[in-house]
Amino acid sequence: MEAGLGWTDDRVALLRRLWEDGQSASKIAAQLGGVTRNAVIGKVHRLGLAGRARGGEEAATAVPPSKTVEIETAIAVVETQAPEPVAILAHRPAPDFPAPAPAAAPAPVALAVSERVTIMDLRESMCRWPLGDPTTPEFRFCGARSITGLPYCTHHAEIAYQPAAERKRDRRVASFR
Repeated sequence: MEAGLGWTDDRVALLRRLWEDGQSASKIAAQLGGVTRNAVIGKVHRLGLAGRARGGEEAATAVPPSKTVEIETAIAVVETQAPEPVAILAHRPAPDFPAPAPAAAPAPVALAVSERVTIMDLRESMCRWPLGDPTTPEFRFCGARSITGLPYCTHHAEIAYQPAAERKRDRRVASFR
């Protein structure tokens, strides 16, 4: 703000009048001179002038009520005549996965009860494969001897890690479908 152009009573009165007339903060700042738009907004809030009537150019651009009804009617007509949306089809068919084997007798690797460990008992050399629902008190980790440099035992590493050759083969097969 320039020196000598503070918020005098006359400038505050002009600010109030312009704000209540619906002028924008930028236009008020330009008319007052020596203040920024942000300074006007700050003074308006300090004076508690948040609510105001719409005026100026905004009132001139308002659509007359009869035009509003015509526009709403036209929109309703277009919406009723709009075609049904087209179903989205996949660009390629889903891969044919082998049928799952009948689950007559699931054969998980039997772990000794002593190998199932809690987070508090888990050590550096133990398998960190989670077993069960983490939200239940029965949740445990595998706890078997892990492979050096990996977080899992041999059995769980086979599940977790797929050799690169198999991944490449799977991608080639999927791209030909």
